[in-house]
Amino acid sequence: MKMINRLTMAAVLLACSVQAQDWKPAGDRIKTEWATRIDPKAPLPEYPRPQMMREAWQNLNGLWDYALKPAGSNVPSSFDGKILVPYPVESSLSGVMKTVGEKQELWYHRTFSIPAGWKGKDLLLHFGAVDWKADVWVNDVKIGSHVGGYTPFSFDITPWISKTGDQKLVVRVWDPTDKGYQPRGKQVADPRGIWYTAVTGIWQTVWIEPVPRAHLHSLRITPNIDGGNLTVSGLTEGIRPGDMVEVKVFDEGILKGTGRAAAGEEVLVPVPDAKLWAPEHPFLYDLEVSLVRDGAAVDRVKSYAGMRKISTKADANGVWRMQLNNKDYFQFGPLDQGWWPDGLYTAPTDEALRFDVVQTKAFGFNMIRKHVKVEPARWYYHCDKEGILVWQDMPSGDRNPRWEQRNYFAGQELVRSVASEENFHREWKEIMDLCISNPSVVTWVPFNEAWGQFKTAEVVDRTKTYDPSRLVNPASGGNHYDVGDMLDMHHYPDPVMGLYDSKRVNVLGEYGGIGLALEEHLWEKNRNWGYVQYKTSGEVTDKYVEYTQKLKGLIPNGYSAAIYTQTTDVEIEVNGLMTYDRKKMKLDVERVRKANEAVIATLK
Repeated sequence: MKMINRLTMAAVLLACSVQAQDWKPAGDRIKTEWATRIDPKAPLPEYPRPQMMREAWQNLNGLWDYALKPAGSNVPSSFDGKILVPYPVESSLSGVMKTVGEKQELWYHRTFSIPAGWKGKDLLLHFGAVDWKADVWVNDVKIGSHVGGYTPFSFDITPWISKTGDQKLVVRVWDPTDKGYQPRGKQVADPRGIWYTAVTGIWQTVWIEPVPRAHLHSLRITPNIDGGNLTVSGLTEGIRPGDMVEVKVFDEGILKGTGRAAAGEEVLVPVPDAKLWAPEHPFLYDLEVSLVRDGAAVDRVKSYAGMRKISTKADANGVWRMQLNNKDYFQFGPLDQGWWPDGLYTAPTDEALRFDVVQTKAFGFNMIRKHVKVEPARWYYHCDKEGILVWQDMPSGDRNPRWEQRNYFAGQELVRSVASEENFHREWKEIMDLCISNPSVVTWVPFNEAWGQFKTAEVVDRTKTYDPSRLVNPASGGNHYDVGDMLDMHHYPDPVMGLYDSKRVNVLGEYGGIGLALEEHLWEKNRNWGYVQYKTSGEVTDKYVEYTQKLKGLIPNGYSAAIYTQTTDVEIEVNGLMTYDRKKMKLDVERVRKANEAVIATLK
């Protein structure tokens, strides 16, 4: 028996070795240093859902079979080759680097086995994100679909699992990119200027986990620093009358508060003398959430929470300010698009994902505007852990209305189809659900520069109603209406105040864009773009500091936040603080840090 086990293990190791040899990055464009650290047998191995952790799980990332077929084809009987999941098919790290388009579908196939210790459990199949429409088969049975390119979804696949042998998993993806109405951000079929390479297919972790029949499905955690408590809403599956949810809050292992409620009700948990979360001291409480039946926990997950409050209030001069934990707080950060030269939408490793957050803080910023893209749950975890505020954009989609660049209030809103409207609301809700418990996320931004902007007042009202604990920036630099919590101007390259609202917070949602092309770190050698361009790091740093001085002068009687464009170069845009491959800081980090801290200190 021992000999058989050894031979079986040797066969598994040989198969893994052969698989690893089947993969290498495609193309010859620039790459990050993390691209060399990817293990094709286990890419992105970290637990993908930090705010709802269970011990037992299995990562399905790795080499899958793939095929590109005309839209409407049958399930393939053969495949074109191997693709490294979860990197988009257009990316270098997928090992494929092929264009899909609206006339083709991308098919995936793999098998997996179920650990013997999971016997008697229900099995959930999770996808971090698939762009855009995904259909899923398990053991040749279509078990479900999901529409939406930025958010997690899952299926209970228990009824479709074979009792013995490997399990077969097939996924079909269709994504029309800019030929459809769906949210897509900066993706286009023909990349140019500020528009980038399309992303299709699985681009976040795929995984399975065993759960009891009665289990916790999701959590919504809301802090209340004024009341000294937090509330936890735990969505559940398979419950019976009498089941309850119990929440315990710990400070470095010491129990600080306990709350219980009938399953389906909010759990109120006292947090006495709470340590407040802020960028300067991002303290996180540990949570233990249990589904209890007849006095025993039938399911238990680990989570965390940050006690913080975001609000607005008029100062002594009548200027509306954003407040963090009931104190005026100037928010200053970069426009962060979250693109990678090797993985496109997908960071090569979790270390790379965290790097951008850590480096942003090293530059002296206290906030990030996540621009027309949504990140994996682990990115928001890193923001929570490192301590940085986040403005979360809705990725733009559909068509753009015609409007005059300077005639902000005269813009005509887009008339969307019924299907487009319904899709927007569904995907926006799922995006909010993704990071609704993250203390770092403080502002929702449903529209950017009138891209796909429609029924602004209704969208803002829906957003505010669904999550009254955060601020809503109705349209960053877009057509402006007297709704939401702020008026957001864009101006390039230098900061100015062209409009002022005496009833809401005023923010500079985009400015800067100072360009510098560094020869060995370019996406394309002869086609680079920036709002303004200079030839040396010293010149760019001087201009950056000059702009911060001008920004400081606009704060006392006006602005309460500002966003500098941008964190990194992206494709042919060369206006990043870092190169696209993250190998060079293009500005003097220490001078930038001091300038940024001086801006933030204006309201302290």
